Amino acid sequence: MFDTVADPVNATPPEGAADGRLVRLSTARPGEAGVIVDVRAESHPADHGVDVEELQRRLLEFGFVEGARLEVLHEGAIRHDPIAVKLDDMRVALRRRDAEDVWVLLDKSRA
Repeated sequence: MFDTVADPVNATPPEGAADGRLVRLSTARPGEAGVIVDVRAESHPADHGVDVEELQRRLLEFGFVEGARLEVLHEGAIRHDPIAVKLDDMRVALRRRDAEDVWVLLDKSRA
């Protein structure tokens, strides 16, 4: 039900995924850091409780925008959910199923 590995349902990664460092935020682990390259609320639309447009709007309002730096700080004890993320100067908790709609280019030193 809450698999921590994102399922690529009707979703194609943005340009640059061939180098293997471009991942969904839902697959990132504590200590990994990088830059957001895309936010596309398109995976598992029924699992979020809101439609994809509303989810994408909420993510953008929280600051999940292209170019924002982030670092995964912590993950919950049960099923590693939710995750705590340092997003620029803020700290945000996010469910993994919502985090799978955020594509992150991980820093080379942490990849």
